[in-house]
Amino acid sequence: MRRPIVAGNWKMHGSRGENARLIEEIAGGYPADSGADCIVCPPFVYLQEVGRMLRDTPIALGAQDTCAEAHGAFTGEVSAGMLKDVGCKYVLVGHSERRLIYRESDQLVARKFAAAHAKALIPVLCVGEQLSDREASRTEEVIARQLDVVLELCGPEVLGQGVVAYEPVWAIGTGRNATPQQAQEVHAFIRARIAARDARIAADTRILYGGSVKAGNAAELFGMPDVDGGLIGGASLKADEFLAILAAAG
Repeated sequence: MRRPIVAGNWKMHGSRGENARLIEEIAGGYPADSGADCIVCPPFVYLQEVGRMLRDTPIALGAQDTCAEAHGAFTGEVSAGMLKDVGCKYVLVGHSERRLIYRESDQLVARKFAAAHAKALIPVLCVGEQLSDREASRTEEVIARQLDVVLELCGPEVLGQGVVAYEPVWAIGTGRNATPQQAQEVHAFIRARIAARDARIAADTRILYGGSVKAGNAAELFGMPDVDGGLIGGASLKADEFLAILAAAG
């Protein structure tokens, strides 16, 4: 049985004081025997400090991005090896904001996935369509393209050692979210796409939903058979909301 994951993506939010309060509240309300794994992904500059706060908790540390290169003259970049060195277990790759704002290609995202895996991090591959894609009935075409590049570069076995997160771009930070049925349809498509390469790996791969998940809709979303938890944005900055989402997943 696939164990659910709830991952909090803090994006470019936080301060040392705010982070300490948030971690204290989440750790205090998250039981060690919870039925769901919990990850928090702070900005790069806070990773080591937040990692220390998490040391005696069951909460895992994740990063929001990584460089596709292992080392070298890449000013401003942070490698997967560095993330591993400061205690990260997970790393997001291909978040829609990286794809759209920073023009990251499917090929670059696939290389980042491979770089993370090579350093024993668990990459969380983010895929998702824009509103124009959904309105033009291109959702599956977009998801297939984003997924297939990783499958071609890494193979299904490596993909299966990571996590996939479906995040419809039109539902991120907009207050709109896919209905549970819409989320299930895309998650089932993702699983079937992987199953075409390896059915066993597809059955075991955890697929998260991200896009305006909150306490009020989490249980219904997570009740779908192919939704294995959530990638949470704004609600992960509010301890009570995040804990309620964790409870819904567990």
